[in-house]
Amino acid sequence: MLSIFITAFVVGGLICVIGQLLFDVAKLTPAHTLCILVVIGSVLDGVGLYEPLIDFAGAGATIPITSFGNALTHGAMAEAEKHGFVGVLTGMFEVTSSGISAAILFGFIAAVFFRPKGKV
Repeated sequence: MLSIFITAFVVGGLICVIGQLLFDVAKLTPAHTLCILVVIGSVLDGVGLYEPLIDFAGAGATIPITSFGNALTHGAMAEAEKHGFVGVLTGMFEVTSSGISAAILFGFIAAVFFRPKGKV
């Protein structure tokens, strides 16, 4: 039982270390770091590596933000197999919270059409 907790702690901690390195070494903003970690989770799920990580680390892989990218991709891929291209969009909304998915989608659309104003 103790080894399960230690494994979850170490894997979750390593994911957090990656985020902290993005802050400190790469000097990225929290928004950039968040997006990178979500995309990493999506890519790892897309190539079939995130589910084995969840099986190995449990909560250490499901609690960090990378798990949100995993959930988006996992839902989109599952529904795409059933319903084709339309399933990609519906899968993201079905498996994850529709409010969060909509915020990501509409935030991206707004960033494409309007120039975001950040720190200079």
